[in-house]
Amino acid sequence: MTTVPVALGSRSYDILIAEGALDDAGTHLARFARNGRLVVVTDDNVAAAQLTRLEDGLVAAGIAVEPIVLPSGEGTKSWRFLEELLDRLLSVEVERTDHIVALGGGVIGDLVGFAASILKRGCNFVQVPTTLLAQVDSSVGGKTAINSKAGKNLIGAFHQPSFVLIDPSTLDSLPAREVAAGYAEVVKYGLIDDPVFFAWCEANGAALLAGDRAARAYAIEKSVRAKAAIVADDERETTGRRALLNLGHTFGHALEADTGFSDTLLHGEGVAAGMALAFRFSARQGLCDRADADRVAAHLQAVGLPYDLATAHVRAGGEELVGHMLHDKKMAGGKLPFLLARGIGQTYLAKDVDLTDVAAFLDDDRG
Repeated sequence: MTTVPVALGSRSYDILIAEGALDDAGTHLARFARNGRLVVVTDDNVAAAQLTRLEDGLVAAGIAVEPIVLPSGEGTKSWRFLEELLDRLLSVEVERTDHIVALGGGVIGDLVGFAASILKRGCNFVQVPTTLLAQVDSSVGGKTAINSKAGKNLIGAFHQPSFVLIDPSTLDSLPAREVAAGYAEVVKYGLIDDPVFFAWCEANGAALLAGDRAARAYAIEKSVRAKAAIVADDERETTGRRALLNLGHTFGHALEADTGFSDTLLHGEGVAAGMALAFRFSARQGLCDRADADRVAAHLQAVGLPYDLATAHVRAGGEELVGHMLHDKKMAGGKLPFLLARGIGQTYLAKDVDLTDVAAFLDDDRG
């Protein structure tokens, strides 16, 4: 059992990582149950795999569970399901002092967090992430959002959870593709500023994806500690340090948009291809050695993740993909900052990138 603090003054909270934590959920979550009840929001896939475990752990501690089950998939991060969730939370008389439990991956965590941020002008929530992507990234830091027709995560709020409970055993029920997609976010922490950890990923990534518990636990803790430190330093991306966590996302979100935010390209897969593209673009601009870019692509390819436009199933040309980028929420003054690299572990925020260069690069990279 490991506890990682997120130091944010009055909004500080702990991340608890423990194998089998769902089965002992009552012990960990009892303090958040007002009048002996917790409302748990999940999706139909997670409900089938994990809801009973959580319910049994809570009931054993005398906590009643009010489950709300939504459809699985990226489409649930929408106005339609936000409205449905808010209506259902109101119908079960959630109060401002209550804690809503988000049991699931990034979609459920983002949706529930955003709903909690606006319900009765702000309620509390607890993250219980069940995917690798959510455990190492989206459950920590308070970014909540839904998607819109204009793009991904454009409507949302910063709203920190009160607690994050991570049970690595939930990964046992996930399809291999989902675990691999989450692993992209693990690799990201090495590429940002920790070349030693990237080397660890090269040596241990395959074992992690094969279910090695020690490798899985190490990667989760290492990633969570890295993100907690960045969030504590730059909660709302005001200094630029937290922006480093977006490595691969500007390219990746454009690829997701081209594939319709569908199962054709999972979010983590888009991030993987986006990181490889960011490194190749950096090499093209003379910022880093091509060998570093090739090393990144080789590792992603070795673990079965997309590493270029073809493996991401993207058909659009460079100009069309750049068009998707123009809807990115990071646009400021007509400029779109990019996360580029001077080498592995040397990511930085570039604010002078010419989008015509990006479009030309994407066209050439396809060829």
